[in-house]
Amino acid sequence: MPAAAQLVAAVSSASTEAGVEAVSAASAAVPRTGFSLILGWLEFFVTVPMVYIAVAFCLVAIAVRMAKVARAPAPFQLAVYPETRHTVLATLGDALGMRQVRKRRPVFWLFLATFHVGLILLFLGYVDILPQVNIVSADSKDMLGAGAVGFMVTVPAFYFLLRRFKGMNRMISVPSDYLLLLLVIFLFLLGDLMSWGNSWTANGFVMTKADFAQYFYGLSRFTFADPREVLHGSHYHFVVLHVLLANIFLMILPFTKIAHAFFSIPLNAVRRTVWTTRRNRT
Repeated sequence: MPAAAQLVAAVSSASTEAGVEAVSAASAAVPRTGFSLILGWLEFFVTVPMVYIAVAFCLVAIAVRMAKVARAPAPFQLAVYPETRHTVLATLGDALGMRQVRKRRPVFWLFLATFHVGLILLFLGYVDILPQVNIVSADSKDMLGAGAVGFMVTVPAFYFLLRRFKGMNRMISVPSDYLLLLLVIFLFLLGDLMSWGNSWTANGFVMTKADFAQYFYGLSRFTFADPREVLHGSHYHFVVLHVLLANIFLMILPFTKIAHAFFSIPLNAVRRTVWTTRRNRT
């Protein structure tokens, strides 16, 4: 019986893969017309030109905003008490360790710490998709973390949203805070769908790490190739939606509260070096 079951499973898997390939090939062979043609153009714009526009806009806007902040006078006393002899370590501890949050709200700090570690791993996961980088084996269908990274960012994002519905957090929240968190949550969920599908299902998400590597390679080389040539299967629309939300997030990022990520270490360094400046003057 076990041997027979294995044979049935193998035949079923082969049939499924063959069916997927057949559907993908048939879809690619049928010429698009009418609404389907327009949808194809929109998908291409979202997954290729819009990516370049979003990244360029985000970088320029962040640079402009940082320049404005750097030229602005300090509105109040910036010094951090007490003085420390190890300014660099203290700055990193303030920015990355979030000491005050840990002391006052340990549960919130736990979710924040998990979220930030998850973001670092998520960034490494995207870097790993590039063909030149292989943190995970190039032959592996799994993304970095095999789906665990998705939990590390998605669960805290839900917590950040829910905590804004009560107490003082609700009083200081504005509609844009909720919309931004919803955007981030759906962005993560679509990414989770692809990552978990590859790692936790028998047949995977159809599109594997190697397929996404070809898409990223085309973007990095500015080939402007249609991603549908390398990302086959019926799940392609999920990829388009994921990339669309990522593009929107990049374009609004410089104007949101999340931009604190770019100022955290520099501002903490300024607050710590106030003591050094005063000591040198005296």
